[in-house]
Amino acid sequence: MTRFLNPNSDVELQQTATELREWGRSRQGLRVALIYGPLSAEDRLYHSKCPVEQRSVTTLSTALEEIGTQWNVLDPCESGFIIDLVGYDVALSNLHGPYGEDGRLQGLLDYLRMPYCGSGVAASAVAADKILCKRVMLTLGVPTPGWHVWSGDGPVAWNGRAVMVKPPFGGSSVGMSLVRDPADLPAALAYAASEEGAQVLIEEYVTGTPMTVGLLELPGGSVVIFPPLATEAAGADFYDADTKLDVDARGAVTVRAAELEPEVLDQVTGHAQTLWDGLGLRGSARIDFILTDDGDPYVLEVNSTPGMSRDSNFAVGAAMVGLTHTDVVLAMLHEALADPPYDVSLPTPAFTGTTRAREAVVSP
Repeated sequence: MTRFLNPNSDVELQQTATELREWGRSRQGLRVALIYGPLSAEDRLYHSKCPVEQRSVTTLSTALEEIGTQWNVLDPCESGFIIDLVGYDVALSNLHGPYGEDGRLQGLLDYLRMPYCGSGVAASAVAADKILCKRVMLTLGVPTPGWHVWSGDGPVAWNGRAVMVKPPFGGSSVGMSLVRDPADLPAALAYAASEEGAQVLIEEYVTGTPMTVGLLELPGGSVVIFPPLATEAAGADFYDADTKLDVDARGAVTVRAAELEPEVLDQVTGHAQTLWDGLGLRGSARIDFILTDDGDPYVLEVNSTPGMSRDSNFAVGAAMVGLTHTDVVLAMLHEALADPPYDVSLPTPAFTGTTRAREAVVSP
């Protein structure tokens, strides 16, 4: 069973931070592959709209420089990605959404026998699939807003209450819509459905205060739970993609420590612990909640690769327990390299200069 630390474990957290920094000094020259590129719709949005200085990859690069690693950004959209990847000691992914956060990249790294930061294949796959994660929440007894699935055929019954329409994969509220009028539902379903006709999540719209809770694995296997943060979006119906990006630097989002009654705080941290152990998360994660006006917390989703920009919710939560951004990156690298070695021998993949990228097959 995981040992969890609360934000009040000041002495232990300070000791751990000191140990991390000492460990970092002994890892000068560590070769780190920082994986980043416009692969998913979410990452393409950040790549096209988010200023360079506000991107997670920029802040992560600064931290790796401070640690003294030998690092490079590797773009998975480039044909030489895998060949370049095998030349590094550890991988730190900044990819989100399909192919980066859903277990497929993690499976590739496992096959290459390459240590990597964060959760493994199974936990990544479940957390990334909003529908599957909802089903696991119910199994674990974690409260989540009511929901049902639209599979692309037939009408959707309207019960008179507003709903959130969400694509099953991806984050940053990409493809999401708040629907208050049944006449707007077909357009929202079409917006959320992928080209492959994937299922769409229709979730009861619960009013209240959005909250988020970060978790970080520390040396020794203990996990610190950051203080819950309340996020309030001005001028938006919900915390949508444009608000999160804050491209115009309008400061439309207010982030503050959530003021919770002790029993509510216990519920929030308890649900976070249940999901960490139940899903088998590793390294770092962020869990998003909605706190109703009656004080009931409901889990919305689990992020196995939390955003790591300078002012991200995860970085703010870490700072509240005395951990710098560089401390967080050190903890992530430590977790990746402290994992036990693989116990099954596989041949090392061989690459040649004649390997060509697979060409797309176009139907006649």
